[in-house]
Amino acid sequence: MSDWGNKNGQTTFNEAVDSFATGDLAAAVPEVNGEAETKPKPPKKVYAEASGNWIQQVPYNYNEFGDEGYHDWEHNAAVYEFDGEIGDIGPEHPALEAQLFGEPETRKKQGVDFSNITELEVFQEGPARVDPIASFDNAGLHPAMLNNVKLAGYETPTPIQRYCLPAIKMGYDVVAVAQTGSGKTAAYLIPILNALMGKAKKLAAPRPNPAAFREGVDQAVRAEPLVVIVCPSRELAVQVFSEARKFCYRTMLRPCVIYGGGPAMEQRAQLQKGCDILISSPGRLIDFMNDTRLLTLRRVRYMVLDEADEMLHDDWKGDFDIIMSGGGELFHDESKSSSYIEEGNIRYMLFSATFPKQFRDLAKNHLAETHVRLRVGRAGSTHRNIKQVVYETAPYNKKSALIDLLESLPPTRTIIFVNSKRTADELDDFLYNLKFPCTSMHSDRTQKEREAALRGFRSGLSPILITTGLSARGIDVRNVMHVINYDLPSMDHGGIEEYTHRIGRTGRIGHRGMASSFFTERDEPIASVLTRTLLETSQEVPEFLAQYIPEDVTCLRFEADSDFDETENAADNFGGDGGADGGDGGDDPWGAGGTAAVAQPAAEEDSGW
Repeated sequence: MSDWGNKNGQTTFNEAVDSFATGDLAAAVPEVNGEAETKPKPPKKVYAEASGNWIQQVPYNYNEFGDEGYHDWEHNAAVYEFDGEIGDIGPEHPALEAQLFGEPETRKKQGVDFSNITELEVFQEGPARVDPIASFDNAGLHPAMLNNVKLAGYETPTPIQRYCLPAIKMGYDVVAVAQTGSGKTAAYLIPILNALMGKAKKLAAPRPNPAAFREGVDQAVRAEPLVVIVCPSRELAVQVFSEARKFCYRTMLRPCVIYGGGPAMEQRAQLQKGCDILISSPGRLIDFMNDTRLLTLRRVRYMVLDEADEMLHDDWKGDFDIIMSGGGELFHDESKSSSYIEEGNIRYMLFSATFPKQFRDLAKNHLAETHVRLRVGRAGSTHRNIKQVVYETAPYNKKSALIDLLESLPPTRTIIFVNSKRTADELDDFLYNLKFPCTSMHSDRTQKEREAALRGFRSGLSPILITTGLSARGIDVRNVMHVINYDLPSMDHGGIEEYTHRIGRTGRIGHRGMASSFFTERDEPIASVLTRTLLETSQEVPEFLAQYIPEDVTCLRFEADSDFDETENAADNFGGDGGADGGDGGDDPWGAGGTAAVAQPAAEEDSGW
């Protein structure tokens, strides 16, 4: 938060501007030719306050859900805890059901315009092929899991779900590249938890009854999860945990989430009650793996890397070797070898919206030889449910353009992306002083502040969220109707892939959304690929970008399609024939041999239950 424009009302925006006035300094300037040199001062820009259509703004209250001694951290959210001996699945719990899934009238997950997603091409790659399912009813789901799917509001499987559910059920390793907002999280949670449904007593480690556990009195246990899901950001880890809580309902499987910034002692206490499904950010996971009395991965059956391409930077390679080996590389004492993952007993799932070379290398090194590779649409693409509009403006005129844009549309839940933490703070203060109900978050905020901001945004208390790329991946908030790129991503920091993830916060799973971007002269490096992205989804290309329209618009080339090394093993289908800068093979960046098909319903089959 910047020092001026304080939300406690100590300094207003106009007062802050006046504090930088130069009247005193001008009086001290020496006279020229006997007269004081004076220059006319430009008129001060005056911005109108927010219209009455927006809700009343409220100041931050980070302690709204808990006092200073106790904060309602996301890792402490309620989960289903089985208490009884009635069988392999737990009984229904109406109160918790309403808390997890919401009221019946609010449970609809998919939007009205689902056709643009269901018509996407699906490419099957690699040595294994699967037949897609037609509906959740014939996917062979356990009756309790099928009920969870319906409670969560899922009606029709998305293309990635149609192929992932049978692939994981058949025991294959999976690498899947699908557009953001296409249902990837449910695509792996549903089949993995379904495979473990009814088997908790047989597979899970012994643990106390969490419902009756007394901290400091009852014996704590070591966490031995069956499933580990690694996410690149804290917010995505919490998002996946929220979904896992729903699908773990009545399974007798206990989900936990651990992430940096939250109190480690509380997260340790959650693990010591037992953990079957562990969702984590990489840093906190490795930290806890150092203590083999707290956590071991020797029982792991499924390892999922969500948004894997975001985590595959060079400086993270060592961390991933540790995670993939179950922490074994940390120890040289054979007595601690129980921390190793048992080779051959684990299924690896890699999910992302893009498919860079580091991602392909990871897949080649860790996936089984017989595995399923899926690509829904072009890797790194977006879909037509998002209306994309690009406005040309000058850097100094962005604030005026932003106000005009916010006021030109009905008030709605809006995310504004910027490229720096300083800009996020300044823009938050600027909008707040104009009476807009806004909040902001970035990596310099404490975890408590980040969770409070996201909670206020989700609840609608602060329907405008200003943020950096921190929130660009995986955050799924209902009814985000508008995404604004106040700053377009730099080609040196994310480029068009970052743009794709940002606008993917709206128009999710069949809903429609709008993405607006401010284009300045500084954004010229991204202009060419941005124009091709607009053309790919049949968007209107503004006149100032017309010069970047390629001659052949029927065969668009993207750099991300062509970063394949020609020396990669073509027989593996991980390499392509295309060279750099959009060479041949850009239409099929996974190499020859793939099978393309529109995601159509498969023949009906018995559910097996």
